Amino acid sequence: MTGPRLFILDYGAGNVHSIANSISSLGYSFDWVTGPDDFAAADKLIFPGVGAFASAVKNLKSKGMLGPLKDYINSGRPYFGICIGMQILFRESVEAADLAHNTAGTSVDNTLEEDDSIGLGIIDWRIERFASEKDGRKKAVPHMGWNGVSRVGGPSADGLSEEESYYFVHSYRAAFAEDERIRPWAWTTTRYEDEEFVSSVKRGNVFATQFHPEKSGEAGLNVLRAWLEGPDGRSEARMTIGPQVTRVGLRKRIIACLDVRSNDAGDLVVTKGDQYDVRERDVGDGSRPVRNLGKPVALAERYYSAGADEVCLLNITSFRNSPLRDQPMLEVVREAAKRVFVPLTIGGGIKDSTDPDGTRRSALEVAGEYFRAGADKVSIGSEAVVAVEKMMERAGGEGDGTSAIEEIARAYGRQAVVVSIDPKRVYIQADAAPSYEGRYRRELIVGAASETAREEDKDKAWWYQCTINGGRVLRDLSVVELARGVERLGAGEILLNCIDRDGTGLGFDLDLVRLVKSNVGIPVIASSGAGNAQHFVDVFTKTQVEAALAAGILHRGEVQIGDIKRACQGVGLRTRGG
Repeated sequence: MTGPRLFILDYGAGNVHSIANSISSLGYSFDWVTGPDDFAAADKLIFPGVGAFASAVKNLKSKGMLGPLKDYINSGRPYFGICIGMQILFRESVEAADLAHNTAGTSVDNTLEEDDSIGLGIIDWRIERFASEKDGRKKAVPHMGWNGVSRVGGPSADGLSEEESYYFVHSYRAAFAEDERIRPWAWTTTRYEDEEFVSSVKRGNVFATQFHPEKSGEAGLNVLRAWLEGPDGRSEARMTIGPQVTRVGLRKRIIACLDVRSNDAGDLVVTKGDQYDVRERDVGDGSRPVRNLGKPVALAERYYSAGADEVCLLNITSFRNSPLRDQPMLEVVREAAKRVFVPLTIGGGIKDSTDPDGTRRSALEVAGEYFRAGADKVSIGSEAVVAVEKMMERAGGEGDGTSAIEEIARAYGRQAVVVSIDPKRVYIQADAAPSYEGRYRRELIVGAASETAREEDKDKAWWYQCTINGGRVLRDLSVVELARGVERLGAGEILLNCIDRDGTGLGFDLDLVRLVKSNVGIPVIASSGAGNAQHFVDVFTKTQVEAALAAGILHRGEVQIGDIKRACQGVGLRTRGG
């Protein structure tokens, strides 16, 4: 006798292969729903929605799947929705209206229709955007990272634990309220600063999570396993739990970064530069080989097992052809995604390009290939600088809808777009700082007035200039102008490097981190300069940054991820796993 047939809904957008890899790792087989007729054969269905609500609705309608999806759920067969797969159960979302507003007046042909904001209506409640301010200060949106859950329904053998952390990445949420339209559905809630939202729903045959179990490590795999092992996916007799004090909040993220490039033999290796120079010093025969610190997939798996909250793979090879022809890197992503069950960010070559045969490839097309290979986010570097420069030249200082940031964010949601910034210091005479009237006077850091400047910088003053092409080319753009610009274009997160600190082991540039974080309302990852676990404590306690990245110190075994987390927990910081 065969077991129930499990299907995964593939509606043509986002990283659906992450859930496929998770299901396979648990020993289950599955089929894909690729057309409306496939629903009839499904005994259990997972909808791993990724990206924007309106895009998901539009794609489902274009494939004739929206009606059959609702019919499937109403049939009583088990349904597991993830992220957009949960939100689509609701009556409507304001995300489409926000997108229409943000693209008004641009050259974008916004083909979204009014009813693309309408969900399945199974839950009579609306999806709205997180507030972007709290107590007069900016609150980072998207809500991105590891958070906990508090039960408002249960108990149940659902694999969920209030002691664990789960990975969230979303800008829109279903607010929790003691209202009969949402209260009977709410299974767990989660708090993001001053807002409590529904992080999972469960009723009858329906179970859905706002977080991504397939990217939540072993804790998320336990949730998937419990649902898969259930006989029919139905809830047990429901017990309503009284009002809870939600104790959860975002954890500080520790990200392992792997710079990947071809060595002189053509093999992809993990390397690390000192101020962006990835070649060894002269080995005695006049050669300077690429520094080889290991194989990308093996290191990614090792850092996942060691507790990394995310893994970032940055392809720093100079592309001669379209990145879509870089099959070795795509294969690295595919293999890493089979072994790493936390978020994967991929960078390098996310830009418009042309193949040798003249075929044009858009940045959106390149990003789509990486997402289908298993990436959760893509990182954009030099192209972001050019896009902001063009935006600043344009009347009104707005995007025209055609940059890589705008196109990818529109298709997959802004949470899928990371912008990597490579600034370096530009010094001026410290005694001239009080009378400095230059363009960047509001961004000027005066060492003597900084509580976190190193002693050797106390007699200096500086601002931060942006670069492109791996730090080799200076641009007439400051770090604040770039950070604000990419946020306006639709970036969901900033990876903030520092050329001056790269590979030095002197610690993060706290003045730089504080400057950028205070000027944007999206999450920021601190990068460059970490030399020990205390440096992570410093950046988390002395700035408002959400995440910090390590590379060389991990590759060389100088510091372990566990050491960093224990140091953070020792001063009261919340991290996953403690």
